[in-house]
Amino acid sequence: MAQKYLPEIVDGDKRILLVDGEPVPYGLSRIPTGGEVRGNLAAGGVGVGRALTERELWIARQVGPTLKEQGILFAGLDVIGDYLTEVNVTSPTCIRELDEQFGLDIGMQLMDVVEAKLAARK
Repeated sequence: MAQKYLPEIVDGDKRILLVDGEPVPYGLSRIPTGGEVRGNLAAGGVGVGRALTERELWIARQVGPTLKEQGILFAGLDVIGDYLTEVNVTSPTCIRELDEQFGLDIGMQLMDVVEAKLAARK
């Protein structure tokens, strides 16, 4: 996979989590450190929680309904600057960091959706 270098990466690669197509109101900006251009935490990036911007909410609202329609209950969108760079449906991370920084319980939010969907099937 290759991606054009986006200079806005210095401000972070923001992970936006979607639960049943709806964005969590905060995302984790993974900011590169030490001359690295990748912001992911495994590459040494620092995770800073931030409220979603209007542009990021707009992006999430464009993608969310399609993911929900496809039955994807949990996804992560990566945004650099004004650009959606990745849709992650296999291993979206950053729940723990956002829960800790903002007092959220994203895992329980996801389990509530799963429970409601199972109840609706009966």
